[in-house]
Amino acid sequence: MASAIEAWFMDDIHDDPQLPHHRNPQEFVSPHYLADLGVLHWKLNPDKYEDDEELDKIRADRGYNYIDLLDLCPEKVENYEQKLKNFYTEHIHADEEIRYCLEESGYFDIRDKDDRWIRVWIKAGDLIILPAGIYHRFTLDTSNYIKLMRLFVGEPVWTAFNRPQEEHPARQSYKMNFGGTPVKAH
Repeated sequence: MASAIEAWFMDDIHDDPQLPHHRNPQEFVSPHYLADLGVLHWKLNPDKYEDDEELDKIRADRGYNYIDLLDLCPEKVENYEQKLKNFYTEHIHADEEIRYCLEESGYFDIRDKDDRWIRVWIKAGDLIILPAGIYHRFTLDTSNYIKLMRLFVGEPVWTAFNRPQEEHPARQSYKMNFGGTPVKAH
């Protein structure tokens, strides 16, 4: 199943993070531009995630041997507002972040090589991989619900390292592999 993921450069308005935040005029980002930043994407069939040969192949090829499911919404997550606020704090991880959207939608915001925010809208069927060391954050869109499959190599690790992290080994590796200039702390 092939379909491009939607992504765009964000405006500089800092109100409700669950809004799309398109620039005016809108500036969309191509899948190729995302790939140059190390962001990978597949469009899968979320209705057959339990028996999907393509998902199985991705998992085998990349060594993802642990999965879990997460329903993220006010009714199902304790301390929902605080958790969403934590997810929206800019950070990196020492490992890839792999998420497969099974229902509804949300936004991953990533920094490009010029330190601009790109909003990536993941919807049901989108599997996205963010490379270790990329600055990013996550929030729901106005649907206020997403069901995600989280995939890991080995035991799950959710440690976020909030910006600045220029000396972190994952950040150093990211800059070496995907270029980019050192960015200032926020």
